[in-house]
Amino acid sequence: MIFLLGFCFCVSTSLGDKGAEITDNNLLEFSLVNGIEEKVASRVPRQIPFSSRREIKPLVSEFTVKSTIISRYAFTAVSCTMVNRAAEAKDVVFQMQIPATAFVSNFTMILGGKTYYSEVTWRKKTGDNNIHDYEKINGDRGENEMETFNASAFIPGRDKAIFLLMYEELLQRRLGMYEHVISVRPQQLVGRLLVEVNILETSGITFLEVLPLQNNKQKSKNVDEISPPPSTIINQTENFARITFEPNVVQQAKITQNGNLGDFVVRYDVRRELSIGDIQILNGYFVHYFAPTDLPPLPKNVVFVIDTSASMVGTKMRQTQDALFTILRDLRPDDHFNIIGFSSKIKVWQQNQLVKVSPNNIRDAKKFIYGLSPTGGTNINGGIQAATSLLNNYLVNMDKHEKTVSLIIFLTDGRPTLGEVQSSNILINAKNAIREKFCLFSIGIGNDVDFQLLEKLSLENCGMMRRVTEDDDAAIQLKGFYDEIGTPLLSDIRIDYSPDSVEYVTQNMFYNYFNGSEIVVAGKLMNKSSDALHVEITASNRNKYVVLEADVKIEGAGQKEITKSQIIEDNKQYRNHIERLWGYLTFKELLTAWHKSDRDQEKEEITRKASQLALRYNFVTPFTLLEVKDYGFQADLPKEESASLYTEGIGQKLLSLQGRKVTKGTSTI
Repeated sequence: MIFLLGFCFCVSTSLGDKGAEITDNNLLEFSLVNGIEEKVASRVPRQIPFSSRREIKPLVSEFTVKSTIISRYAFTAVSCTMVNRAAEAKDVVFQMQIPATAFVSNFTMILGGKTYYSEVTWRKKTGDNNIHDYEKINGDRGENEMETFNASAFIPGRDKAIFLLMYEELLQRRLGMYEHVISVRPQQLVGRLLVEVNILETSGITFLEVLPLQNNKQKSKNVDEISPPPSTIINQTENFARITFEPNVVQQAKITQNGNLGDFVVRYDVRRELSIGDIQILNGYFVHYFAPTDLPPLPKNVVFVIDTSASMVGTKMRQTQDALFTILRDLRPDDHFNIIGFSSKIKVWQQNQLVKVSPNNIRDAKKFIYGLSPTGGTNINGGIQAATSLLNNYLVNMDKHEKTVSLIIFLTDGRPTLGEVQSSNILINAKNAIREKFCLFSIGIGNDVDFQLLEKLSLENCGMMRRVTEDDDAAIQLKGFYDEIGTPLLSDIRIDYSPDSVEYVTQNMFYNYFNGSEIVVAGKLMNKSSDALHVEITASNRNKYVVLEADVKIEGAGQKEITKSQIIEDNKQYRNHIERLWGYLTFKELLTAWHKSDRDQEKEEITRKASQLALRYNFVTPFTLLEVKDYGFQADLPKEESASLYTEGIGQKLLSLQGRKVTKGTSTI
């Protein structure tokens, strides 16, 4: 499901003779954009008899996306110019896909030389039950999903419109790398198309690659030989990289004729400290990145819960089986596991136990998986309760001194139709059964899934939710998700700072740390006269209790290269990137707390705090609206047209932080 942010702005008043701005060069360029190669060397006639004219559609003359990534925090600015060559006004739509985890922070529209600004405002209540209206905001989306920003306007004849969009996001580390995705889908071949990505990392860039352009069906396919798209140029130093993608019209046409080139994907990783991690401080705020390596994996206790209802018949079941066969091969000798199939009946492979990984057990498990036949309805509650019962019984009887990580991996393609079908009761039952003793990770296949239920199941039980598309590569997507959580290195992680040195610290307790991921904590410094920030990290690794301590110098911690960078000087917003990163994480934390809360009064208080934070940083969120600041030709707006941006669904994606807040040594916003 795509989430739309729509805006309809109509200008019916003529803005004068703006046609002079459209030069002969523009006309030549438009001819090329339309793919009329034989007309490239000639001028487009200025006067065409009306009877022989075809409808002249507005053209995208320029599409530019510039991303600046500073210490994993990405600012992305989009500029799209559309030109109306016709004599009469034309309706145009600017559309941009943005990551579901990003927040829109600015939108500006220029029509005929007049600028229309927007600002983030409070979301107004619509009635006494308005607090429940926010539940509708939590729509169907997944961790890898993109949301769609829409804005429409009427361009007067012989005129142009410029749309400017800015959004921000903190890149998450997965499988040992950060991935930055830019949607390049201008809907037309474009005379000037440019994508530019600037990466500034003070700790140093150790790995960088640009993938071939990706579309929805290609995202998860393995690429044996990764090569950047044509016209891509990569310049890199130790701490800085600049990637540009600037295909001409001919190069665009070789990729696609409709202007939907796909996703431009940049992956990279950074050099890491082996001790307490990387702490950066700027303008009174700090961010702490912790991603240890070279630790022995913790043993896993994992129960796979697989939907075997009738809707899984065919490709879905075959792909699920293929993925499970591959996952079973990756289990380690110290792991324990079991498999449950659920439909109208609950089928448990090994009754009342988890079995140790061995060649014979893996062989028998594959036979069980192969024999699962899709039939009947969907008893989600029954499948989850069977899994929690298995894990609870196993944990009661296991050696208390051995540290392990326990997981439920739950996969479904539908909604509950049998047993307990009320989502609220399923959530309560799961929470009461799990009681923070292990984590539930959910996977939804296809478009008929209750993603809101799956996300809350994972959110309330320290897990993550992923959405898997019904493509031929679904098995690879399932395996990729398992790879992210398949190697736990630490459990019960707690990060503390000097109590009198910091405040407003984001989540600093985490259930698990998985290899290839990263823990991020941010906060505000209290004692500006202090020379150092004391950091203490405690965690468990197998039978060992890990303690890491260090004093980090506050002055210029990790910021020498950044503060001297020309990128920072060119944009004032970038100078406060750590504060904005803190605001980003803090809002996500409040949004998570709002969804986990069952009390209206508590939700009201969280809404107030979250709204204030969103207004402070100009984030478009479920609690705020993006409205036009200067209506300009407001008197000419038709009554049926909205004069504000419709923001349902934008900026609402939950980060699966898998953490919780402790109050010792910290304070909350």
